[in-house]
Order: sequence, then C-alpha cells, then structure tokens
Amino acid sequence: MIDFFSRIQNTGWEVIAAFIIANLIAQFFKILTVAIKKKTFKWTILFATGGMPSSHSSTVVAMATSVGLIDGFGSTTYAMAVCFATVVMFDAAGLRRNASKQAMVLNRMIKELLSPDSNVRTVKLKEFLGHTPTEVLVGALLGIAVSLVLHYGPNFYGQLYP
Repeated sequence: MIDFFSRIQNTGWEVIAAFIIANLIAQFFKILTVAIKKKTFKWTILFATGGMPSSHSSTVVAMATSVGLIDGFGSTTYAMAVCFATVVMFDAAGLRRNASKQAMVLNRMIKELLSPDSNVRTVKLKEFLGHTPTEVLVGALLGIAVSLVLHYGPNFYGQLYP
C-alpha cells in the first residue's frame, strides 16, 4: 500500500487520492457523529449532505493543499485551486446553509397549516443541506491533514522502515 502511495507522489493522482480520501474520512465521521448523537447507525448518511465535518470543505481543501505541495504555493494552479475551494466553502456555509434554514421553516409551516385529515399531499423538504462555519473549518483542517499525510507519509514511513 505504501508503494502505491509512493508511486503516485507528486503527480495528479496524488491530488485525486487526497480528494477521495478526505471525502471518505469526512463522510465516515458524519456517520460516527450521528451515531453518537442520535444513538442510531445509518449508512445512508454516507451519501448525505450537511453535518460535521463538511466533506465539501475537506475535499476541496485537500485538493488545493495537494496542488500547493506538488506545484508550489506560489503557482497559478494553486491559486486557482484556492479560488475554487473558497467558492465551494462559501457556498456550503452560506447559500446551502440558508436553504436548510428555509426548508426547516417551510416544513414547520406546512405541518402547522395542514390538518391531519387534509387531502393535500405534502412533500417534506430536505433540511440537512448546508454547514455551520465550524463544520466548514473542521472539514478544511481535515483536508489539509489528509494531504500532508498523503504527501509526506510514504517518505516518513520509508525512513522508519528502510
């Protein structure tokens, strides 16, 4: 396994691996946090949006950090990756968070306005869309950590076990 990560080091595949690994770790932590909070285990959360930590933030920050480590933090590609990551994180904590709040209010209004014997069919809006700033920050830190481990880990492991 270490050999695989050594071979992809300093290539575009390292960026893709960091992106995927950060996403999977963030989604796993979401399952774990929901299991602890609600005392129930749901695999469906693996594919859900929202929650702690932000998988959107972890993936784009992992990508940007990996690009910086490979191409240099002064490169144009790193600057573009940072711009992209910033837009995604702003969207996760801003627009999508507000959409979540609106969905909560609309669901409450529908529940209160329609009586149980009403013939009107209601569809519950998804409320778990966006992230708090803390969820975005934790996701970003996770993305940085994953990229650093992926980039420096094979060399560190090779020095420990030559």
